[in-house]
Amino acid sequence: MNSTGAPVSGHPDAPAGAVSFERAVDLPVSREEAFAWHDRPGAFERLTPPFDPAEVIERRGEGICDGTTVELRVGKPPLRLKMVAQHSGYDPPRGFVDSQLSGPFAHWRHEHRFEERGANACRMVDSIRYLLPLAPVGPLFGGSLVRSKLRRMFDYRHATTAADLADHARARALLEPRGQWPLRVLVSGASGLVGSALCAFLTTGGHSVHRLVRRAARTDDEVRWDPAAGEVDPESVSGYDVVVHLAGAGIADKRWSDERKRLILDSRVDGTRALAGALAAAPRPPRVMLSTSAVGFYGDRGEETLDESSAAGTGFLADVAREWEAAADPAREAGVRVIHPRLGVVLSPAGGALGKLLLPFQLGLGGPLGSGSHYMPWIGIDDVLGAMLFCIADEQQVGPINFCAPQDLTNLEFSRTLGRVLSRPALLPVPPPALRVVLGDMVDEALMASTRVVPKRLNGSGYRFRHSELESALRHVLGRT
Repeated sequence: MNSTGAPVSGHPDAPAGAVSFERAVDLPVSREEAFAWHDRPGAFERLTPPFDPAEVIERRGEGICDGTTVELRVGKPPLRLKMVAQHSGYDPPRGFVDSQLSGPFAHWRHEHRFEERGANACRMVDSIRYLLPLAPVGPLFGGSLVRSKLRRMFDYRHATTAADLADHARARALLEPRGQWPLRVLVSGASGLVGSALCAFLTTGGHSVHRLVRRAARTDDEVRWDPAAGEVDPESVSGYDVVVHLAGAGIADKRWSDERKRLILDSRVDGTRALAGALAAAPRPPRVMLSTSAVGFYGDRGEETLDESSAAGTGFLADVAREWEAAADPAREAGVRVIHPRLGVVLSPAGGALGKLLLPFQLGLGGPLGSGSHYMPWIGIDDVLGAMLFCIADEQQVGPINFCAPQDLTNLEFSRTLGRVLSRPALLPVPPPALRVVLGDMVDEALMASTRVVPKRLNGSGYRFRHSELESALRHVLGRT
């Protein structure tokens, strides 16, 4: 049977009525590296589509070795189901198998094969045999739905795997000759939308990742800090190649009060200053510090095209970004190469702006904010990760760098594109006065400000965007390919 789904015949492990699904993808690395990517921590997280989430409840065993079992919670509320899978057939670099022990299927067996295609090329083949429960009723009514979900899932998985491996290969070509591969990385804000994705992206690439946490450290890969109190032990942050600083209170999580605005500012400035000071005082400071910022640095500038050389704007968010970046000066003055990714709207249905927009747009109630004439810089979450690794590896990258896609769009164009991807109308404008009643002055600075930002530094340095156009980025993260 092929990827269209047809009965399996003649296979000793396949029960009567089982269906087979197969997909293959060519990868730009050796099969040894492709297999190793799947065998490292973070692979499950990188392979799980954000539009069809799954959560590990418990893992018993090592990696994907024979006998390792994983208990999962799959699907979206309220239809979340438990599934227990077991790995077998561990045969590096040729392949491995995972099979359902209990869960929503009557039978599920997934074989991963890696076929050599040359020194730096291989083909990965995913072969699945499954049987839906309650035959013949289950297959009759659920068969097409499952086939559609599998197609969407493996489109996402294969695109992500190939692009991740390509990003790591390009970075390795720069870092390994300098004796800097693999990296030892420390990450703050590791549990957030970007931080959790970045940790998985780096560990699958073979890097060692430690996390800064506010509570007492529970595992060897955790380092305690107290950013509010300015407490960071220089010894605890010594010896890392790279420190990525992402921590800060959410900009649009709550209505802005004076207290909330103070928290937004202090959580960024105080934490950055404390960490940068500790890195400067560390016996072995890092070579690189990525300390995030945001395109809010430029303020509301109408149709003016803005790049990294543009001056700071005015307003609360511009002031926050300016002080946020300046707070990293102690590390800069100590000789650390400090990079400030100025993030646009990061696209992922797992959170952030897109996560909040999805439900009204799916219900056909979406539309632009006001006239929608304001520019809205955006970037796919995987390009945030890829661009961060690119900037770490390229020693020419320093200072502020705009992390946004090359395609500049107004909010109206963004809304129409999202509606088209979801096959829903996007005709209902949201009146700004109604938003101001609910959200206060956040509306004018965080939601309605026009910031027409271009990624001049990334474009000029040769970074290869995975998604340079919005429709491609949305179709990838929403499974609408």
